[in-house]
Amino acid sequence: MLVVALDTLRDQGRGDSLRKIVEEVSPHVSGFKVGLGLLLENGLEVISKVKKFSEREVIVDLKLADIGDVMASILRLLADSGVDAVIAHGFVGVIDALDKLVFEAEKQGVNVILVISMSHRGSEKYIDKHFEELLQDAVQLGVRGVVVPATKPYLITRARRALGERVYIYSPGVGVQGARPGDALCAGADYEIIGRLITTSSDPSSAARTVKHIQLERVRECRGSL
Repeated sequence: MLVVALDTLRDQGRGDSLRKIVEEVSPHVSGFKVGLGLLLENGLEVISKVKKFSEREVIVDLKLADIGDVMASILRLLADSGVDAVIAHGFVGVIDALDKLVFEAEKQGVNVILVISMSHRGSEKYIDKHFEELLQDAVQLGVRGVVVPATKPYLITRARRALGERVYIYSPGVGVQGARPGDALCAGADYEIIGRLITTSSDPSSAARTVKHIQLERVRECRGSL
């Protein structure tokens, strides 16, 4: 239901501060999304650190967008660090790109999550125009999940109808970008990816607990059950 984005921690992304955040929020979350910024600051070892501090799933968000052989080689490096899932862009296409990534991911026991829409307005000009095709590619590839922003609930609903329960929907954009906790879940998402609303709080544990409570209440209201 709740995935915490470790993207913009900056000085919090080292040593005890990272450990403190991860350990404190872990009881309230389903997983953590490690962003490129945190990786550049701390190196690949930050993945193993997060996994050491919590038993929750670790998703690495590099938004891979290259030819298949390059993405497959990057996937192997990430797999060695113990990552559970990686995020890649859907727009690079299947043939000689995502097909090779998914093949390697299956060999390494790593899940793939595809970005098929983004929360910024520029996504509407190019990516969103191919939303249905990207959905079809996700089904064809058999990926673990897709990323559809919480700021576009109408796309989440379309994705849920097309994907059924076969593919998970991950939705960023809650908090700073405008969506409220529970918005994406009510539209059909499985997980809301939330970062700064929690990680920049003076009390991340309390913030995560509050967000989870709001999510549960919203889901009860809109779905009638959990």
